[in-house]
Amino acid sequence: MFTVVFHTPEIPGNTGNAIRLAAVTGIDLHLVEPLGFSLDDAKLRRAGLDYHDLAHVTVHPDIEALWLALGPGRRVFAFSTSATTSFANVSYQPGDVFLFGPESVGLPDEVQCAEQVTERVRIPMLPSRRSLNLANSASIAIYEAWRQHGYPGAS
Repeated sequence: MFTVVFHTPEIPGNTGNAIRLAAVTGIDLHLVEPLGFSLDDAKLRRAGLDYHDLAHVTVHPDIEALWLALGPGRRVFAFSTSATTSFANVSYQPGDVFLFGPESVGLPDEVQCAEQVTERVRIPMLPSRRSLNLANSASIAIYEAWRQHGYPGAS
């Protein structure tokens, strides 16, 4: 129903947790290279537990390959601490894409401002805090979008 994209993720545990998130929610997870780890990394496998075979994960060599794979007409929400719109003020639609940047620096400006990006959004937090954990941010976004649609397919 929804898609999460990690653009050049750096920490294997976060991606492992996102793999688990994909398995339990049915989202698609896309990773844009370069990755800061190997997909065989023990920390990635440990964080994803035995959910790797239950998740749909696609790796793209660069952002252009991602845009091509997503195709036209998809709404893309770029998550950024510098955005002014709260993610909670968006009415999500099936097929929406949630785009997150690497843990250390967030989404580069050229990705946030790409023509494929529909809107930049943020997750509210207390002032003077740098950011949330990447996997936690993806979870917050997906569960809000899924909630808006009544958790289809969930038991």
